[in-house]
Formats: sequence, C-alpha cells, structure tokens
Amino acid sequence: MPTSPLAPTDTTTPAADSRPALTVLSGFWPSATYAVARTLLAAEPSLLLVRHDLTAVRDGLVRRTVRDGAGGLEDERITLAHGCVSCTLREDVLPTLARLVHTHPGRDLVLMLPEVVEPEAVAAACAHCLVDGASITDLLRVDSYVTVADAEHLLDGLASTDDLKTLDIHAAENDDRGLADVIVRQLEYADTVVLWGRSREGAYDTDRLSVLLARMVPWATQVRVDGDLVDAHTLDQQLRRTGRHRPETPGVLTRGLQGHLLGVHEPHPDCGVVSVVYRARRPLHPERLHDALEDLGAEAIRSRGHLWLASQPETVVAWDFAGGGLGLGSLGRWLTALPDDHWNHQPVHRQLAATLDWDPYYGDRHQHLVFIGLDLDPADLHRTLDRCLLTDAELADGEEAWRGYPDPFADCFPLPDLFPLPDLDTAGQSRTDAEGDPV
Repeated sequence: MPTSPLAPTDTTTPAADSRPALTVLSGFWPSATYAVARTLLAAEPSLLLVRHDLTAVRDGLVRRTVRDGAGGLEDERITLAHGCVSCTLREDVLPTLARLVHTHPGRDLVLMLPEVVEPEAVAAACAHCLVDGASITDLLRVDSYVTVADAEHLLDGLASTDDLKTLDIHAAENDDRGLADVIVRQLEYADTVVLWGRSREGAYDTDRLSVLLARMVPWATQVRVDGDLVDAHTLDQQLRRTGRHRPETPGVLTRGLQGHLLGVHEPHPDCGVVSVVYRARRPLHPERLHDALEDLGAEAIRSRGHLWLASQPETVVAWDFAGGGLGLGSLGRWLTALPDDHWNHQPVHRQLAATLDWDPYYGDRHQHLVFIGLDLDPADLHRTLDRCLLTDAELADGEEAWRGYPDPFADCFPLPDLFPLPDLDTAGQSRTDAEGDPV
C-alpha cells in the first residue's frame, strides 16, 4: 500500500521528559502520611519534601518547611493577605515548587499536603495558576497523586458525622466540610492509595479495609504497608515515577457522565464489603425518591453518581453521600436538553459517552449510582430504587405532566440561562462556560 502523503515520516523516539517529577502526598492522618514521606526520603535522600502547616491559616499565617534526606533546608513563617487554602496554594505552594526547581535542578519533589487539603485543589491550581507568567507544569511533571489511609482510623473516619468546624481544623470561616467528605475526596482523586499499618481489630479487619478501598477507588493502584519493617526502596518504586496521574480525568461526580469508571458491581460480600452499581433509563419520581432517602443511606459508607428527576428533566443531579450526610447538586444540563450548537462546548468524552449510550426517547438521561458498604443487601437496594422510578402509566403521561409533580427538590438545582454561543470568528474576543454563559 503506498504511503499517504499525510503520514508522519519522523520515526525517531521522542526525547525523555527531563522535568523533575512531583509526587503529591495527601492523607487525613498526618502521622501516617509523614511516615510515608520519611520512607521516601530514606530511599532517595536527594528528594525535596515540602510541607505547609495550616494550623494558623485563619489568622493569615502559614509555616513552610523544606527538607531532604540530610535534614532541614527551610523553615519559614509566611503572612498571607487572606488566610485560606487557595491563597496558600497560589501565593506560596506553587511559587515554592518553582523556586526549588531552579535552585535545586534535577531533584524530584514530594509535596505533602495538610490534612484538610484535597488533592483536586492542587490539581486545579497547577492547571490554572501561573507563576511568573508560566505554568508550573512547564517546570515540573506531576507524576502521581498518592493518598495515605491509616488502617487504625480509616473506618472511624469514613463513618464520622463530625465536621471540620466541630474539630476546630477548618481551613476558613466558611469551611463547612465534613470529616468524611474530606477523606473520600482525598481517596477518590488519588491514582495510588497506600493502606498504612494495621487495624486494631486484627488481620481480617485490615483485609476488609483493603477490599473497601478497592471498591471505593477501583481506578487507583493500592499499596499495603502493614509489616513491622518497611522496605524503603520497594515503597519508593511503588509510589514514585509511576506516571499514573492523568490530568484529563474528570472529578469523581462527573466520571460517569464522561464514560469513566464510577464503581464496580460486586454484590457478593468480600470480607463483608459489598459494592452495588444501579443503572436505569426511566426517570425518578421526586416524592418517592425523597421518601426513600433515609433507607438508601442507612447501610452505605459511600455512595456517588448522578440521576434525573422527572420533575426537572433538563438537570443532571449529582448524588454525593459520605459520613451519613447526602449532598445533592446540579451538574448542569443533559445533552439532550442543550441546543445542538452547544454540544461542541462539552467535554469530548462526555459527547462520546452520550452518543454511544443514546436512547431515542430519553436521549442521554439516565440513573447511574454506586453504593459501597458493609453487608449491603443489593436486591433490597435495587427494589427500593426501582419503586422510585416512574411507572408505565406515569411514563405515558409525558414530560409536561412530570413537570407538574409535587417536588420536594424544587428550586434546589437552579440552571443558568442559555446564552447564544459566540461566532467562531469572534470566539477569541469572548469566553463562555460549558453551557454558553459568559464568564
């Protein structure tokens, strides 16, 4: 077959990436997270470990330390104009990483996050914040996001109903996050999860925690460190220079919309852990769903996903349950509710996932929920959700009738107005968000 004139002719191997590698280390239990960091320094003494203490961040004060395997290199207290996590990331964390790349060329870095910081916030800062007019990823390569789970405290943390304010560790006055919310977000953004130590209840319970983590974050590589001695070089090989981070991967609540794995269906208990995936095409009746909320959250440790309510047929509703609390919110519009010219402003993976699963009547609308817990009854869970779906008779009434249903969720998920998208010729002169709203 003749060679196409458009075929590439350069067959040389691309040059190796020479940027230093950054490993982002998070975890709600600092003693376990710092134990992992010290182990990495023991394996590679030239590593630069960067830590920020946010104990006084609400007063605008942050303590930054930098060390390597030989000892401390920096220990400074920084005053911020506004005491918050995002200001710390923008005003000190990223500039510090950029400075260290220049002053210590060729040395990899580990950024250990404070216990209340979620790794996705770091990823957003790396993607959108400039340092001296340049992106931080021009200087270094974000290799992986590693989250450390302390086996002694993990289950208690996931089941906790406390919020950060109650524990007086909130990062800002308006920080209303729950302890369990922070833990699950740290775990679910990770590409590598370390289960550190052993459960107080013994080996079986430690195995159960390992299965639970595998069900909660099936997309992540799990590393267990539960022996009395830790092989530093083995752990270093398991956690560093793995290339596992994929910056294009969406956040956990939009994973399912974009065709990514949201959870695994494992209805048979493994060490008591059950994971249930629920999918359905027809819409949910708002009153019946509202009445079933308590039953749906009774046994779950974690549930997540998205759904559509018959009374709000344009809206993708986010489902986010952890620590005994359920959060519902808007993820925007279903593609079937968008004008055709707005499709190209949606993520490509979402367009592809919708096209592959398109229904001639429902479009891309559907239910996709995942429930993970101990001794869940999958059949009972499916029956409860099935009872919330519209019946055949209700489906036959049509969308206009559905909009008139009594809705306990009315006005909870407002959608922005749709604005005309800019002309391609003038697109460079204005910016819009994914639904066409000016930003």
